[in-house]
Amino acid sequence: MPDKPLLRRRLGTSGLEITTVGLGSWAVGGDGWAGAWGSQDDAESLAALHRGVELGINWIDTAPVYGLGHAEEVVGRFLREVDPALRPLVFTKCGLVWDEADRQKPSRRDLTPASIRREALASLRRLGVEWLDLLQFHWPDNIGTAAEDSWGAVLRLVEEGLVRFAGVSNYDVSLLDRSEAVGHVTSLQPPFSLIRRDAAAAEIPWAERHGTGVLVYSPMQAGLLTDGFDATRAKALGGDDWRSRSPEFQSPRLERNLSLRDALAPVATRHGATVAAVAVAWTLSWNGVTAAIVGARRASQVDGWIQAGSLELGTEDLAEIASAIERTGAGTGPARPETTLI
Repeated sequence: MPDKPLLRRRLGTSGLEITTVGLGSWAVGGDGWAGAWGSQDDAESLAALHRGVELGINWIDTAPVYGLGHAEEVVGRFLREVDPALRPLVFTKCGLVWDEADRQKPSRRDLTPASIRREALASLRRLGVEWLDLLQFHWPDNIGTAAEDSWGAVLRLVEEGLVRFAGVSNYDVSLLDRSEAVGHVTSLQPPFSLIRRDAAAAEIPWAERHGTGVLVYSPMQAGLLTDGFDATRAKALGGDDWRSRSPEFQSPRLERNLSLRDALAPVATRHGATVAAVAVAWTLSWNGVTAAIVGARRASQVDGWIQAGSLELGTEDLAEIASAIERTGAGTGPARPETTLI
């Protein structure tokens, strides 16, 4: 159990007050598709979702492409099971369209207006809800659709009441500017961790200037920045786990990344926290960051990082971590926030 209640922050101009950690459901999709984390038991996924909400988390992040519809179906089942008083907000995505004839084929990045509407309606059915609390573009379109046309389409869904708020993921500043010119971008979801820090130089400051909330994803770098991960586990990753093909899980980056992870241990000890919680809390120390999406395949994994939602990293902690980043040479991007929000 967290020692203190989870902190909450407002998601941009939406008025939604969300906990600074949310439940990610990428791995909930299970195996049999191009971006899988390997096999996953639905009962364990449901237990993890229930545990997170019991501990105070009030939002879940999912996407149609996770398991090619399966993650949304599991989240929908959870919504039917959970105590209505604890029911979390549900944030999902659109823009990655798969080929049912070849489930291992990479999805097509399609943000045409017609496809956005089809995906939103399908998500509503799978989740069993009347509206989507937040609908986000998963990746930029790469089939020639103008950003302005895509953004206009999702704003029409907001006007119709099918979507409460709209956001984007993996957008650069140029695409953010083009979308904002059509209508306000409520949220941005960039990759951000102690290893992938580049968003702190451009996209996160843009969001802060424009009143756009920021939901960072992969703050534990897909498990690298957790207490129990090591080189042996990296070598044991199966071929059905996308991480087995990631450069961050292979030499020479793997060794640098694990050295940085090890350097977090003294900070974790000072706070009576896990290394995983410190890694997530670091992302929350940056101005402009609203919250972090943190995945869990089992209820016990939620217990391992939940303290991040109430953990304060001080000046000494941030300086020590910045020094470790420089010493290990892990990752890219700015190493230390100028000030903290917590």
